[in-house]
Amino acid sequence: MPDAFASSRTPSWFARPAARSWTCAPAPADARDFHASLPGYAPTPLTELPSLAAELGAGRVFVKDESSRLGLPAFKALGASWAVRRVLDGRTADGQAADGQAADGQAADGQAADGPGAAAPMTLVTATDGNHGRAVARTSRLLGQRAHVFVPHGVHPEAVAAIATEGAEVTRVAGTYDEAVRRAAEAAAAPDAVLVQDTAWPGYERIPAWIVEGYATLCAEIDVQLALARAGAPGLVAVPVGVGSLAQAVVTHYRSRRDGRAPALLAVEPENAAALAASLAAGRPVTVATGGTTMAGLNCGTVSHLAWPVLRDGLDAAVTVTDAESARAAADLASLGVSSGPCGAASLAGVRAALTGAGADGRRAALGLGPASVLVLLSTEGPAANPHSIASDATTSSRDDRS
Repeated sequence: MPDAFASSRTPSWFARPAARSWTCAPAPADARDFHASLPGYAPTPLTELPSLAAELGAGRVFVKDESSRLGLPAFKALGASWAVRRVLDGRTADGQAADGQAADGQAADGQAADGPGAAAPMTLVTATDGNHGRAVARTSRLLGQRAHVFVPHGVHPEAVAAIATEGAEVTRVAGTYDEAVRRAAEAAAAPDAVLVQDTAWPGYERIPAWIVEGYATLCAEIDVQLALARAGAPGLVAVPVGVGSLAQAVVTHYRSRRDGRAPALLAVEPENAAALAASLAAGRPVTVATGGTTMAGLNCGTVSHLAWPVLRDGLDAAVTVTDAESARAAADLASLGVSSGPCGAASLAGVRAALTGAGADGRRAALGLGPASVLVLLSTEGPAANPHSIASDATTSSRDDRS
């Protein structure tokens, strides 16, 4: 059992308790049925950790372990597989896109418009901090398509190599994630290419929406698993945030339900890449300059255009965490039998920042939590997805905790 942890800093914190009264339409269920039909599909574990419940002053704590999802070490395969399937299904033999737009190589949002009988396969283009790119590359390879992945500065070399092993063309970008997205969008303008990006902007929304739909499978699994554990509905769900697409899926799932008390929804970002926190504080989308972070998959400076209104209205709170706090959380999860990388462990680090340390009583009240509350932490990746040294990072964490 890890030692009791109390945050030694005052976290960046935004709270909007009125979010629990906001509602929206549910996500389509088609993606869940699609995923269930895939070879090797199985729900990922929802692991109960009583020692964390004792530490955090909660009734029960569960961790959704996404360290092995459809053969990859992160949840991203859910969104990428569903979006690519929809893109390919939208192609017709007469060169028209599924929505009837003229075949000029792409539809308005980048959906390819050539027919399934074309001699050459499509090139699926994307930018990534690691996990999404590998998921697109894997799906492309399995479906006989090509992949071209743009990778920004700061992604671990082993993560880049893993993308290349899927048969993808990899282009390194000497810049930020946002710059890599721009380069990918330019490359996707080529004939027989399509952009499969997990962030949206005006004019590019349909494919990111399919990716978000794919992520809903994760939430549906949690519902079933909590019921089997006789845990009831969660009081809090914590989700790591990069561009916000997974958080959008989580908010949509829980704010579309009409059965009982709505849970508090907590977003967690690196303090060096807190675009969502800055946007919530400003009341409008804000692009931030990002710094280096071991939470590479969360190192994004702009919130998805599609996710922003959902997160603005449906999130209860947002908190930022340091690399040291994430590393400590990853090491503690490992000691409890849960394999988590820095991004996945951000959920535990964020809940610790919110529920411990100075001001914790007020933050608990804002989240509506009590001693019997059920907490669900989304651990979105395993160490193989982002192979930083947890041991050395955790040692740094211990030094930082004492400072």
